[in-house]
Amino acid sequence: MTTETTPGLNSAIEELRAQVRGSLVGPGEAKYDEARHVWNGMIDRRPGIIVRCAGERDVAATVQAARRHKLPLAVRGGGHNVAGSGVCDGGVVIDLSGMRKVEVDPAARTVRVQGGATLGDIDPATQAHGLAVPVGVVSETGIAGLALGGGLGWLRRKYGLTSDNLLSARVVLADGSAVTASPEENVDLFWALRGGGGNFGVVTSFEFRAYPLGPEVTMLAVFHPFEEAERGLRFFREYMESAPDELSSFAILGGVPEAELFPAQAHGRDTLIFAAMWSCDPAEGERVVEPLKNFATPLADLSGRWSYLDVQKFFDEDYPAGGRYYWKSQYLDALTDEGIAALITHAERRPSKASTVDLWHLGGAIKSVARDATPVPQRDARYLIGIEANWTDPSTDQSNMAWARDLYAETQRLSPASIYVNFPGFGEEGEDLVRAAYGDNYTRLTQIKAKYDPDNLFRINQNIKPAS
Repeated sequence: MTTETTPGLNSAIEELRAQVRGSLVGPGEAKYDEARHVWNGMIDRRPGIIVRCAGERDVAATVQAARRHKLPLAVRGGGHNVAGSGVCDGGVVIDLSGMRKVEVDPAARTVRVQGGATLGDIDPATQAHGLAVPVGVVSETGIAGLALGGGLGWLRRKYGLTSDNLLSARVVLADGSAVTASPEENVDLFWALRGGGGNFGVVTSFEFRAYPLGPEVTMLAVFHPFEEAERGLRFFREYMESAPDELSSFAILGGVPEAELFPAQAHGRDTLIFAAMWSCDPAEGERVVEPLKNFATPLADLSGRWSYLDVQKFFDEDYPAGGRYYWKSQYLDALTDEGIAALITHAERRPSKASTVDLWHLGGAIKSVARDATPVPQRDARYLIGIEANWTDPSTDQSNMAWARDLYAETQRLSPASIYVNFPGFGEEGEDLVRAAYGDNYTRLTQIKAKYDPDNLFRINQNIKPAS
């Protein structure tokens, strides 16, 4: 789609030039290609105008212009969304990347974060006070998309999802008004924001609860031979049944990177990775992770006492900007022997050595929240399968996506048919996918959507349609 085929765009741009304190970037300008590109190289969209907002008033003006002229509207926080929902064709993009301020109140143990901040902005600011917010595991991730979709990270079993730790938010609604959502104000909106995605408005700032942590933690990062995968996953299943909540862990079927950290003889080999972080006393953590380190003779072992900031960057190099990514997910109530066999078989068949099958162990604080207390209902699930197709060659797009879809179809037989909304593929299944993700909470979300966004202005996302 080009700007010429989008009625009302030129009028909207003229209005925005007169109102916005930030900058506007359009086709033909030097910075346009840089501004329109997002992290996932699969996404190649050409918006009619990108509004780099300087503050909440810019966001409100842009929302009003898009609504008045009936233009497609996308909201970009960190630009790290796998499905590429931070950019659209022909319409308007609200770019929050200039709004990244982080303010820490160490006495109250709270953090206020603007909507364009990334985890790489938040973690150093909180660690300066010996605190951490439960966020994700890749430092370039934007806080907005992560938190609005739930948010899983290294502190999930101790302190829950990122959205579980949201205290309040400032939100620009579809009519351009700005409100506060909290347990005391706009309570229904606050409920919906804690996992319902970007369906209800543009969050210009979040307030989170923070916890004492670091600067040093125990990190488990051990690479076992792939030949041990079946025995290893069974051992992982048994060991994690009684693991303390302070331990959040993964079992990952993937490959050994060709990096200096790893022995040359291990480069490129398939592997079973155990990765975990202990969130309390590091010495105690070393004892807790010892069985996972030593159940077999590893190809490589990077475990030890790490700074929390380094842990937060552990996966960064695996996900460079501009790579091609297609991720799907399934929650599991149990990891059966049949499930283990399916994961191993598909891991062996992956077309790209950069792809992985990730098993996130859940429970702990996640389970302590009622299914209807937030939009996220998968509180009793024991695992999340992350199906990560990662590659670089555009000519292999179809084979890599087909691999991920095949594993997704296989795991649906083993799963409650529910996904993590931040790993939705490209949302091809539409409303069925979203209904499955929210389960019994879906109807309530549609009603709140009808109240705050009856015309579905905010629809470039895992869309919840307003109730009739």
